[in-house]
Amino acid sequence: MMERKYVPETKETLTNKDFKSDQMVKWCPGCGDHFILNSLLNAYPQTKHKKENIVLVSGIGCSSRIPYYVDTYGFHSIHGRACAIATGVKLANPALSVWINMGDGDSMAIGGNHLIHICRRNMDVNITIHNNEIYGLTKGQYSPTTKFGMITKTSPFGTIDYPFNPGELVMGAQGTFFARTIDCDPKLTTNMMVRASEHNGASVVEVLQNCMIFNDKTHAPITNKDVRDDKTIVLEHGKPMIFGKEKNKGICFNGHQLEAVVIGENGVTIDDIMVHDETTEDTGVHMMLARMHGDMPVALGVIRNVRKDTYTEMYEAQMDDQKANGKYKCVDDLLNSGDTWEI
Repeated sequence: MMERKYVPETKETLTNKDFKSDQMVKWCPGCGDHFILNSLLNAYPQTKHKKENIVLVSGIGCSSRIPYYVDTYGFHSIHGRACAIATGVKLANPALSVWINMGDGDSMAIGGNHLIHICRRNMDVNITIHNNEIYGLTKGQYSPTTKFGMITKTSPFGTIDYPFNPGELVMGAQGTFFARTIDCDPKLTTNMMVRASEHNGASVVEVLQNCMIFNDKTHAPITNKDVRDDKTIVLEHGKPMIFGKEKNKGICFNGHQLEAVVIGENGVTIDDIMVHDETTEDTGVHMMLARMHGDMPVALGVIRNVRKDTYTEMYEAQMDDQKANGKYKCVDDLLNSGDTWEI
């Protein structure tokens, strides 16, 4: 396994104020993007990266305004192409800590192909998906994650598209890191961003975000304070999958699928509860955790965290090998190779 450390750390003590730009934040009051921005500002000092080594790349959409609000280098790119541009940035200068912010439409509709390939290649970048299940900037069209049957500006009779599950998409593309959080839990969101930055490879953090204008309360059935403890589970590596307001519920594997149980009922004990392993290479359980909904709690926290050589590491190793052992040492060698003619 290759282990190359590219991004230099700083000994300077930084705070979130050091990363806050002087630009007016132009999101609707109460938008979940505000919470995501604040979590990002709180996460950056914990990465210990120099400000000048951080680059924030975005596509198009409400979420993509974020480079203006963070005092680092930034690139507000074009619709769906943030992953492609970020790939070029990272390959051109591996010493940069590259962050990508996209909405659910930007990342999984026009940008879907780029998302799966940046995960497949395991580029060492940090991706945050703002998932409000709608197109917000263009005023309420359904997106790749909009719930089936929902009435929107472009589905007046209810959408008949089956929605993407971002976790399944990432893992199906051989992604090595996937975490999920909610915008109204800034502490968890900040922690997930820090964990993503620590991962050597492509990290994807899905934030369930609220758009109060065009899709208000789409995540309310699991995020409202009165139901959150029973409708979500925060996974922790090496710990039993326990949830519930009374911490008396858990996740078991019944032989072919996951199921939610109550500890103390039907002979269920704490020993029957599954222990979360985010590092197992097999995607089976991680896929099932990413899919949980309905009668099952929605999984939050780090679901998958697997170490695999990154594209940058392999690319640099390949270039080093060619410099040392390749037959072409300069451009003249290449131009004069093979068949040549004098005219």
